[in-house]
Amino acid sequence: MRTDTAIRLDVTAELASDPSVRHEDIAVAVMGGVVTLAGHVDSYAQRYAAGLAVGRVRGVCAVVNDLTIKLPGHLVRTDSEIAHAGVEMLRWHSEVPDDRLRLKVENGWVTIEGQLDWHFQKEAAERVIRSLSGVRGMTSLITLKAMPVASDIRDRIHTGLRRQAEFDADLITVETAGSRVTLRGTVQSIAERRAAERAVWNAPGVTHVDDEMVIVTPQPLLM
Repeated sequence: MRTDTAIRLDVTAELASDPSVRHEDIAVAVMGGVVTLAGHVDSYAQRYAAGLAVGRVRGVCAVVNDLTIKLPGHLVRTDSEIAHAGVEMLRWHSEVPDDRLRLKVENGWVTIEGQLDWHFQKEAAERVIRSLSGVRGMTSLITLKAMPVASDIRDRIHTGLRRQAEFDADLITVETAGSRVTLRGTVQSIAERRAAERAVWNAPGVTHVDDEMVIVTPQPLLM
């Protein structure tokens, strides 16, 4: 197992090397592989990016993102401005059926709801909202429309997992119950866990993914 000190040094370096995150006002604490981020950033997009950066570090088993958003004056927007910008950007995004989505904005917090066909459409819509100036947070209530599930969906998911180079598919088991998929097994990082989830979401008909995988950091080889 990696020490908390080693993890903290790597997390700090990863944040400093990510150009999408202004890291100067971020404090990092680590206890038992759980990383807590404190301080403030300039936007909701930066807060999200900081969490992703931490998840890429080997040995991190969980992230507590306590970063607050301190908007610079030129990024402050009214709720009405955020709502209009969100609707317009969703309308122009080629991957998002914007006519199926609704937005509500209150004190800079955006709630997006509706029903879409694919998980990649849901992710695209959420990225649009995260990128808006003035947004302080987001709640996604987007659901996926139930579709016919192939009888061989488990085999398709296994095949998709084995195509990935980011993790060892042999360490992951897949259980299916209709459109719901449960993943069990081990991965080496939060980033690997996210990659495995993405591979599952690519299977047609999947509407829910229950992630019960465990993060296990490999032991260093003794020389």
